[in-house]
Amino acid sequence: MNALPADAPGFEVPLHRSLTERILLGGAPRTVAIANGTLAAAVGLGLQLWLPGMVLWIAGHSLAVWGARLDAQFMAVFARHIKHRQLLDV
Repeated sequence: MNALPADAPGFEVPLHRSLTERILLGGAPRTVAIANGTLAAAVGLGLQLWLPGMVLWIAGHSLAVWGARLDAQFMAVFARHIKHRQLLDV
């Protein structure tokens, strides 16, 4: 029925890994790592609470790494989840 070839010669494009993989910083998504580091630095340097700042950074980064191991796009899914209303809320 359709006699077109599956591959058109001359129209192949190499797909590099850098275009398909998520950008991670220390195993956590880049945006989460930057936001977490900024918040921890604000607590540690701005409020001069070094210990809570370090605890906040370690806990936040560990949770982000754990989430990225389960699903590399967990932050996009979480942001979409927050946007939608709860339709069947009891």
